[in-house]
Amino acid sequence: MTSGIVRSGLVAIMMAGSALLANAPAAAGTAAEAEPVATPAPAPFVAPDFAVPTLVEAEHFKIVPLGPDLVEVDFAAYMSSIEHLQATFTRSTNWPHEGITDADAMRDMETEQARFANRESFAYAVLTPDGSRERGCIYVYPSTIDGYDAVVTLWVTKAEYDAGFDAELYQWATEWVQTDWPFADVAYPGRAIEWDRWDALVAANASQDAALQ
Repeated sequence: MTSGIVRSGLVAIMMAGSALLANAPAAAGTAAEAEPVATPAPAPFVAPDFAVPTLVEAEHFKIVPLGPDLVEVDFAAYMSSIEHLQATFTRSTNWPHEGITDADAMRDMETEQARFANRESFAYAVLTPDGSRERGCIYVYPSTIDGYDAVVTLWVTKAEYDAGFDAELYQWATEWVQTDWPFADVAYPGRAIEWDRWDALVAANASQDAALQ
């Protein structure tokens, strides 16, 4: 109603409206009672038709998905290099550490296997060509940082690092990801991106998410 309508006209309109409402069928529900609009599901990490690699063989090694069948060689690898990995890979005493049990190790393998099967992230063991020993690991997972659609990290044991394998594996991994994976922008924390800068990006992203909640 506009303010130019005279009082008698306003009353007449209100009465007419009341009559119409009285004879109208009950409304399906108020706006508050209406079903909420569904938000779009997040895009999958990789497209449903993308064939995720499950075996890649190079000259001096091969990579396969981490899983329970590799628990012993995986455990032996990281437990041989606790201080090295704490300093160069996790930069934390949380992993690996002396207190890891066989049950802990198996749960870790089962988790990685499940995430791989669900196409949420992809963890690979880097094995000797005969599969008898693990030289390191490669991880491919989604990025939470704008500008990157994937994050790739990797580690090798202290013995392999001292032998120069870390540089070889990193070069191979960057070429493999560029060639065989569907990502446009990949972050390599601790390598192409220094850890301090990556940590700052992660912290800023977490602060932004908290402010939006």
